[in-house]
Amino acid sequence: MNNTSQVHLIISGKVQGVFYRASCQETAIQYGLKGWVKNLPNGDVEVLVQGEKEKIESLIDWCKKGPPHAKVNNVKVEWQLMMERLYSFGIR
Repeated sequence: MNNTSQVHLIISGKVQGVFYRASCQETAIQYGLKGWVKNLPNGDVEVLVQGEKEKIESLIDWCKKGPPHAKVNNVKVEWQLMMERLYSFGIR
């Protein structure tokens, strides 16, 4: 996996209490991505994801819509250097 990329996302809107984290985890695993997703105290959702850039971009597209009951207002995308390799995708 020499072409592994990493991105940090902050998703804002109605993204808590709508199965956003579980749906994000399921989607990321389907794409073969690694990382984690968690709720933030301010109502946003934070995601750190690693994998092939094209698959990460597909997950970003999914994050802009989210699961059926979510209403996403914004997705802040920050591409990063990978400091450590992650081996699964979990909910924190």
